[in-house]
Amino acid sequence: MSFLLKKSTLDKDELSNYRPISNLSVISKIIQRVVKSRLIDHLTSSKLLNPHQSAYCKHHSTVTALRYIHRHLINAIGSQKISCLCLLDLSAAFDTIDHNILTTRLSSWFGIHGSVLSWFKSYLSSHSFCVKCDDNLSSFHTSSCGVPQGSVLVPLLFVMYTTPLSTLISSLSLDHHLYADDTQLFSFYPLNFDSSISHLQDTLQHISSWMTANLLTLNSSKTEFLLIGLKNQLAKIHNSSLVT
Repeated sequence: MSFLLKKSTLDKDELSNYRPISNLSVISKIIQRVVKSRLIDHLTSSKLLNPHQSAYCKHHSTVTALRYIHRHLINAIGSQKISCLCLLDLSAAFDTIDHNILTTRLSSWFGIHGSVLSWFKSYLSSHSFCVKCDDNLSSFHTSSCGVPQGSVLVPLLFVMYTTPLSTLISSLSLDHHLYADDTQLFSFYPLNFDSSISHLQDTLQHISSWMTANLLTLNSSKTEFLLIGLKNQLAKIHNSSLVT
């Protein structure tokens, strides 16, 4: 396992700025590519891919996510509406995925059963790792949760793990879009602004509860809240805030 800086501009002496990357064998990567290809074919043909998720999907990218949100914001401004944009971030999302929840989700949400589901259970279980620093090697430890970053298959599994989140947000009548572990919530308010903020606050509470139940954690320090609109519209709003 290797540890790489999340961003080149971060402090190299701060351990939390490093991301663990698994060093996988060539055979493992080849097998995972085959599984990933067949899994995507299954999700596509059965129309099970999350339409609100732009990460790790064919013909989707960060540009797709940006254009989707930009189009809605521009249309809102043209309709004399104020947009509330809430950008949510997760803490160590790939490291806290629960294996039992994931395999149950593969079965109940995506129709994966039998020997295929057994293969995924085998793939997720008994992962061991060690850390090497200079010439010093730690003892091996078995991981009871999380998925190995650097794996070919893991990003798609993470998207499947968080798919129910979109269903939850949609049920609360809030527009949203996701890219991997980043969630963007946005709504447009022509009238009662205070009640709209209250609704957004309630939605955040539901999202936080869902995250907790699925062993994921919202990173409130990296959560951002923006109001977007014309100057004369924004001038009518005072002391707007959002608690996370």
